[in-house]
Amino acid sequence: MKKTILVAGATGNLGGRIVKALVKEGAAVKAIVRKGSDPKKIEALKNLGVSVIPIDMANISEIAAACVGVSCVVSVLAGLKDVIIDGQKNLLEGAIQAGVPRFIPSDFCTDFTIIPEGENRNFDLRKEFKKHLDRSLIKATSIFNGCFTDILRYNTPLFDTNNKTIVYYDDKMDWEMDFTSMDDTAAFTALASLDDDAPRDLRIASFRVSPNDLVQLSEQHKNQKFELVNGGSMEGFSAYNKSQRAANPKGEMELYASWQQSQYVYSMFLANHSNLDNNRYPNLHWASVEENI
Repeated sequence: MKKTILVAGATGNLGGRIVKALVKEGAAVKAIVRKGSDPKKIEALKNLGVSVIPIDMANISEIAAACVGVSCVVSVLAGLKDVIIDGQKNLLEGAIQAGVPRFIPSDFCTDFTIIPEGENRNFDLRKEFKKHLDRSLIKATSIFNGCFTDILRYNTPLFDTNNKTIVYYDDKMDWEMDFTSMDDTAAFTALASLDDDAPRDLRIASFRVSPNDLVQLSEQHKNQKFELVNGGSMEGFSAYNKSQRAANPKGEMELYASWQQSQYVYSMFLANHSNLDNNRYPNLHWASVEENI
């Protein structure tokens, strides 16, 4: 019998890809969306054969009703405290009331369990929800994918296509960072949601690349060898991020405040995945760095 997977956040970029991957795997898919969501996005989901259920995310009874008969809830919600903590708590409570056995939280990032509190605001929100999730009786699986490959096209200090520079910190020229494409993340998540034996944490990466690797890749794929620039110490970088956050309190209400973006770069150089679970689903094809530069 087909498993039914419920996706919260299906109208978003990653959420929509997860839905498509689930449909490809033959799953029955429910999508809960906020009342008043974009009709075009809802129609696109329905055209895939998805059962779309508009709900009030503050109404746990409505969430529970949508979760009836579901094997796993996949949260791809994006936001700040009102979403990542409060909204996901409601989603989790609805899933528990409906007897859903498994829950995948919106933890699509670097493994934040090895990053100290205060270094990344958005990771701290996920840590707070994790405490609540781990106290529940539902079986949870977090999927840590490192950074999305899109960052290599965003002209960040890591790979600055305007100034033709690549930054590193301390002596981390050969520090390998984990990158995963959204399609790879979606395909893996779909399989994990259908996998009753999936463990608490899964760590993946389409590829791993260092600042030194990026220098060589820039010469091969950007027709110019980018300059490797020392951005200073990790200790100084951390202090800078904290001072910028304190000086710009309005950013607390912004999902991607300027200091939050800098915190992400810091996290990339602070933690990587010592072991990868890419081989758990051996039929997956993983994107290459060459496809994403």
